[in-house]
Amino acid sequence: MTTDQLTRNKHLVESFIQELFTKGDLTAVDRYVAPDFVNHDPPFPGAPEGVEGFRQAGQIMRAAVPDWRSEADHYIAEGDLVVEYFHAWGTRTGELFGAPPDGKVLRLRGIHIFRIANDKIVERWGCLDFMAFNEQLTGS
Repeated sequence: MTTDQLTRNKHLVESFIQELFTKGDLTAVDRYVAPDFVNHDPPFPGAPEGVEGFRQAGQIMRAAVPDWRSEADHYIAEGDLVVEYFHAWGTRTGELFGAPPDGKVLRLRGIHIFRIANDKIVERWGCLDFMAFNEQLTGS
């Protein structure tokens, strides 16, 4: 794989994350994710399979945390894979997973591995720090 293709793959992932999660554009899923996308680690418990799980994650976060922002600390690309280590944050002004709004800043760290084919995201593996996230939601 050429350096240009690796750079394009990283840019594709970055653009997708920024458009969906930071800007709240739910149609980003249609532009960046293949229809037969496989999500090996759903973005939250009970998330729908495939593309709709991503769309719903964006919708839920935007409704509860309208100023949600995601920023990559590192992108690493090799072959058809892009690894993103990120942190995200925003002020919780709406209910989120049953927790009432509290006006506090909610933070999330995680790692995503995306597989790219034909300039689309076709697979994702991820590990999100749900323990710290849940502690912020529940206060314990």
